[in-house]
Amino acid sequence: MKLNKIFKWGMVALILVSVAILVWGFAVGFKSNDGAAVNVLLTWAYIMVGLAAASWILVGLYVKATTDPKSLVKTGLILVGAAVVCLIAFLLAKGNPAVACNTPTTPGELKLTDTILILTGITGAAAIVAIIYGEIHMSIASKK
Repeated sequence: MKLNKIFKWGMVALILVSVAILVWGFAVGFKSNDGAAVNVLLTWAYIMVGLAAASWILVGLYVKATTDPKSLVKTGLILVGAAVVCLIAFLLAKGNPAVACNTPTTPGELKLTDTILILTGITGAAAIVAIIYGEIHMSIASKK
C-alpha cells in the first residue's frame, strides 16, 4: 500500500508541475521572449517521457523479479536486442545534410535525425509484420 501512495502523490506532483508550466506558458505567451515558454514545455515533455520510460522499465523489472525471476533473462535479451537494433540504425545513418534546410545543423544532429528516421522505418515494418503474423496465427488457431 505504501508504494501505491508514493506513486499516487508522485503523479499528483507531476500533474501539478505540468499544469503550472502550461499556465505559465499561456501567461507569458508562446511567441514572446524568443519562445522561452515553448522551450520549457518541450524540455518538460522530454523529462516526462524519460520518467515514464524509466519507471515503466524499473517497475516492470521489479514486478518480474518478485513474481518470476527467470523471466528477467528474457527481458534482458529483449533490451539487448533493442539496443542492437538502435546501434545498427545508428551505424547505417549517413547524416547527409537536409535538402532545402537553411537552419544550421551539426553533423551529430544530422546523424541522430537519420538514426531516428531509420528506427521509425524499422518500427513501422515490424508493426506491419506483427499484424500480418497475428492475423495468420489467429486464423490457424481458430481452425483447430
